[in-house]
Amino acid sequence: MKIVILATLTGFLVGFLFALLKLPIPAPPALPGVMGIVGIYLGFKAFEVIAPWFQELMK
Repeated sequence: MKIVILATLTGFLVGFLFALLKLPIPAPPALPGVMGIVGIYLGFKAFEVIAPWFQELMK
């Protein structure tokens, strides 16, 4: 949980700094960006579940 809090705080500070300096936000549009991250995470987790099955299949 500590990592989640630190990541959120870091993201907040970066976003605040970019707004303060009037720079464009360094992220894709909100919902598509979040869904892209969710998709990457789900793909990674799916691989972790499926990989052992494939390894058994290839023996």
